[in-house]
Amino acid sequence: MPRGKFTNHKGRSRRFTNPDELEEERRKEEQKKKWRQQHGDESSSEEEAEKKISEESGSEEEESSSDEEDTGKAKGVSSLIEIENPNRVQKKMKKITKLETADLADKPQLSRREREEIEKQKAQAHYQKLHAEGKTEQARADLARLAIIRQQREDAKKRREAEIKEREDAAKAKSAATQKALGKK
Repeated sequence: MPRGKFTNHKGRSRRFTNPDELEEERRKEEQKKKWRQQHGDESSSEEEAEKKISEESGSEEEESSSDEEDTGKAKGVSSLIEIENPNRVQKKMKKITKLETADLADKPQLSRREREEIEKQKAQAHYQKLHAEGKTEQARADLARLAIIRQQREDAKKRREAEIKEREDAAKAKSAATQKALGKK
């Protein structure tokens, strides 16, 4: 026996109704109905009255359900108390004829992030264009640096050429001096 007040009945044996027994019960009920119809008209009239009542209530339920859908079934005391909730959004039914599809097709509705991303890309492209034309401060600074570097390289090139020319002249003078000293000429 389990301890505590909660018990679990999952392990117990189950008893299922035999299909033959169910069929036999259904036959007995049908026989009773037939006997009642044959011998007692009172009960059959009661059954007919119940059927009529159920049909009428069913049609009334259909009518009342359509009314409830239109007005919206009030829950709790909300039908008794008038309230205005500014956060409550009521669904407004729109007709297809009133929708302006042309306006919707012309202006795609973008989210804030998408708009910001597009603006950022346009600004980047505009900046690149100005930079290529040399109209931005950074481009001016880059061009000034390039001019300085070109000037330094030209000066270095002239110096190297002058040094090479001096070396060649010095080598020629030395070879001429050695030739003169040897008396070959």
